[in-house]
Amino acid sequence: MNGTMISLQENKRIVSIDILRGLAILGIFLVNMPAFHSPLLYIDGARRWPGGWDGILYRLSDVMAQASFYPLFAFLFGFGAIILAIRSEEKGIAFPVLFTKRLSFLLVLGCIHAFFIWHGDILINYAVFGFALLFFYQMKGKTLILVGTVCYVLPFAILGALLLVMGSIDSEGLAIQTDSTMMKRSLEIYQSSTFLQIVNQRALDWYKVNNLANSGILFLSIFPFFLIGAGVAKQGYLLNPVQFRKKLKAIMIVSLLLGLAIKTLPYVAVYHFGTIFVQDYFGGPLLTIFYITAVTLIVEKNGVSRLLMPLSHVGRMSMSNYLFQSIVCTSIFYSYGLGLYGSISYTTGFILLIALFCLQLLLSRLWMSLYKYGPVEYIWRFVTYGKRPLMRR
Repeated sequence: MNGTMISLQENKRIVSIDILRGLAILGIFLVNMPAFHSPLLYIDGARRWPGGWDGILYRLSDVMAQASFYPLFAFLFGFGAIILAIRSEEKGIAFPVLFTKRLSFLLVLGCIHAFFIWHGDILINYAVFGFALLFFYQMKGKTLILVGTVCYVLPFAILGALLLVMGSIDSEGLAIQTDSTMMKRSLEIYQSSTFLQIVNQRALDWYKVNNLANSGILFLSIFPFFLIGAGVAKQGYLLNPVQFRKKLKAIMIVSLLLGLAIKTLPYVAVYHFGTIFVQDYFGGPLLTIFYITAVTLIVEKNGVSRLLMPLSHVGRMSMSNYLFQSIVCTSIFYSYGLGLYGSISYTTGFILLIALFCLQLLLSRLWMSLYKYGPVEYIWRFVTYGKRPLMRR
């Protein structure tokens, strides 16, 4: 295995990575919650929640969470792939075979999630794009980081510049449009239709985002972070934060200041698709870098790190917690549950989110005190290795 990364024992946990996974679960929940209870896919959130607490909380979530946590998940996916590669190498197991089993399970799980639980699934894309990582994972760490960065920055810088120029010429032409027909259809079906009709609507909603025309953008917005995460794992930056403290601190400060400046762009400049594109595709990942470096440095301070430890329990069973959020929320909002879709405010959804995440913190801590793996993680590991892992502590 190329790179400077040290050998890992099977029982060694990287605490900062577990905490980052837990933070990612919270961030994804912040972004997903309004889409759980409203037809956000077909409307402009800023227009739907313009003022009051709804407006404040929506904009806070938009700045701090939107487009910052799917890159974090992708980064952690690539990071975890290298950990798996090193451990499989130590055990004399072929990594491509192991990784293919892992991705196949993820793909099946993603299909079940997308079409029978909630349309906003990320697992299918991660599974499909993950196969491409098999062609890159043996590269050196610095090469992976460089290739990932160029593959991301270059196309989105060109697209972003074009959109900003177009917006300066005709801002109304880049205004966020509301699809009234699909908005009404979503409200009607998720509020009061049968489970089969909801499955059909889920497929339509999923395809609106994951269609062939969007496939290139989706790939370029996710796969480069696989490469960067894999490269960072090989370089050992997060394993040896003391060694890289000055560099990590500088990156943390710059990414926070620049990230916040870009993330607030649509609200302090002109609000249209061009500024939102730059906000998401550049401001989002910059805050991702801030979260990664900040958590890595905080974990080195024992007193402060204890405050973040509950997130590590959520992170160790991140897949189970991700699916838990979808199952519980669709049961609350869809017709086969409480049927509250489209009938609550952003603030109410935010309060519900905090309550549910606190429940996840408690349940995760309890579960991890009794078992080594989350329920979904246990099955995933069983499928990957072909033998039942020891579950109880």
